[in-house]
Amino acid sequence: MNKVRRHSLALANRFGSRGNAKAREHTACAGSGGASRQFASGLSSDRHDGDLSPQVFTQFQTLIYNEAGIWLGPHKTALLIGRLSRRLRSLRLRSMAEYFALVTQPDQQHERVRMIDCITTNETRFFREPRHFEFLAQTVFPRWREEVSRGARAAQIRIWSAGCSSGEEPYSLAMMLLDHFGDLGWKLEIVATDISTRVLEEARAGIFPVGESKDIPAKYLSSYFLRGTGEQQGHMKVCQEVQELVTFSRVNLHADSYNISNSFDLIFLRNVMIYFDQKSKTKVLAGLLDHLSPSGYLFVGHSESLQGLDTSLKPVGSSVYGRVGKSDLSLAAKREQSNEVSGPAIRVGSNGH
Repeated sequence: MNKVRRHSLALANRFGSRGNAKAREHTACAGSGGASRQFASGLSSDRHDGDLSPQVFTQFQTLIYNEAGIWLGPHKTALLIGRLSRRLRSLRLRSMAEYFALVTQPDQQHERVRMIDCITTNETRFFREPRHFEFLAQTVFPRWREEVSRGARAAQIRIWSAGCSSGEEPYSLAMMLLDHFGDLGWKLEIVATDISTRVLEEARAGIFPVGESKDIPAKYLSSYFLRGTGEQQGHMKVCQEVQELVTFSRVNLHADSYNISNSFDLIFLRNVMIYFDQKSKTKVLAGLLDHLSPSGYLFVGHSESLQGLDTSLKPVGSSVYGRVGKSDLSLAAKREQSNEVSGPAIRVGSNGH
């Protein structure tokens, strides 16, 4: 009997009402406790939260760019109103100008985080852009195993999923790591970050609609997911051994520095740069490359490119870039012995999971 069916009865009792994470996709914009509906029903009809003057739009444009590096073009006025209108209703504010006055107050950092939550787009799925996963299985993983066999690298893998959204990407990578290295005793770690606190909450729960299973290979679905029953009917949960490989945290890629330790063998920055202008792309890439190992790979979305950006990388695959040069064994050894860890690196093997 496969794992999905064997553990299905336990899922509903273990996870209770937290299971419907996707149904709460936009609650961060509405406020806690369904406040937006309560406030909306008591508002007068002369609200003007849909009015956004060019001047106020420009103010939001600058604020959002400075906070997150996201550039909203002039044609994004309707999008901005749509994304923030629920927040205005929740706070019982009458206009976008009032909200701007609130969110720019020095003590409103938490509200600025909520604003970014509301405007970010979080579209993802399991094993998105499959050629990247094929590149790992057919090119990168065999090379790493060969290097370890001849003592040319440490038996460990660190991956950064930057812009992880609701978790499908890092969980896809975790399943691949367990499949290819789970019985070898390697030290495995995935750090997954996003600017949106809303999607990070969903990602940590690891619960997804069963409809997302269509993108997951059958052997992974049967080995690494639990099926919900009762109140959790129609949902599935990533199993514990997959979740233990992944640490989720909030990181603003547009910040001057990141609370991230050590270097990574793989950095996934897929379908993120499309929201940045050239200046922000340059800044973000510089920050990420500070954390890419000398023999590491950077993955970007298939619709993205590093063309025109000054980097130390060269294309090695479809939307995959690597540094010029060979593995740095001394760095890997130092990293193995380092006490600084940004997440729980798990050593898996026959005596582990």
